[in-house]
Amino acid sequence: VQLVESGGGVVQPGGSLRLSCTASGLAVSINAMGWHRQAPGKQREMVATITSGIINYADSVKGRFTISRDNAKNTVYLQMNTLKSEYTAVYYCNAKIPGYRYWGQGTQVTVSS
Repeated sequence: VQLVESGGGVVQPGGSLRLSCTASGLAVSINAMGWHRQAPGKQREMVATITSGIINYADSVKGRFTISRDNAKNTVYLQMNTLKSEYTAVYYCNAKIPGYRYWGQGTQVTVSS
């Protein structure tokens, strides 16, 4: 099983980035996909999840981030707009099947002027 993320990088405050994550090698259907992030010195936290059309966002990103999913491609996207410096972190994709959650390797997002 492999989750491959892309789209991270360096962006100025107020800018936008779009993250993508594709899951491969799974023999069962994915229940949920989503994104977490971990900033230096902080715990990993949920950013956004999508499950059969039900979407949840962390309060800190509501109105700025949009999660979407292409089930046929086992791909999840995270459109991040109006980025703030406090969003700097490693962003991890995850895919949940019954009884287990797979993680990607993470992609760095740096918001800095």
